[in-house]
Amino acid sequence: MENLRPNEQRAKNAITLIWFVLALEITSLISGYFQYDLLQTVAKGGEISNETATANDTREQLIGVIFMIVYIISAVTFIQWFRRAYFNLHQRVNHLSQTEGWAAGSWFVPIISLYRPYQIMKELYQETKELLVKNGLGVNENFTTNSLGWWWTLWIINNIMGQFVFRYSMKAESIDELITSTVAGMIGNVLGIPLALITVKIIRDYSNVEPLLNEIRDEEETTTA
Repeated sequence: MENLRPNEQRAKNAITLIWFVLALEITSLISGYFQYDLLQTVAKGGEISNETATANDTREQLIGVIFMIVYIISAVTFIQWFRRAYFNLHQRVNHLSQTEGWAAGSWFVPIISLYRPYQIMKELYQETKELLVKNGLGVNENFTTNSLGWWWTLWIINNIMGQFVFRYSMKAESIDELITSTVAGMIGNVLGIPLALITVKIIRDYSNVEPLLNEIRDEEETTTA
């Protein structure tokens, strides 16, 4: 039986980066509102100075660049944690539906990325709980898959919104188009807030029970004992 590989630090890294993403979602939402207010002023016939317009564009661009960098790092740390968690479960369960590599790779394959990461996460929760209960180890009643559906729904919608904002903003020229792009971006920020909170909960809940897997023998040894 192979011992579990350490995953606690990876969980902490992922959670920390998600908190940064959450802070940037809120910052971006506030900045987006300021931009929306400026655009509404222009749409109603008002005037804004070049300095004000330049300051707005600079702020939006800076936040956008920082957000993209932090988001990418956050995705990397999350997938590192996710893959290690699935690897560890593989050391105790012989019948998992996917290889450990798919816990990382499934996020990057078109179409498959729409459902397989969710399937793996759900399997991670279900198989872990079943194994711990089977071996008489207590599991917190809050350790359920109830949050996973909301997590994945928000993830899909947030990504669709992000794709829309990116593509629409690239061709937006008129005030109305810029307003639409700004409002869509703010909606994406609003969706990103609960998504970040639920993701933190999911990582934290699983991390609290994962060490218990070290206290049981793997499935094969249990069967042959």
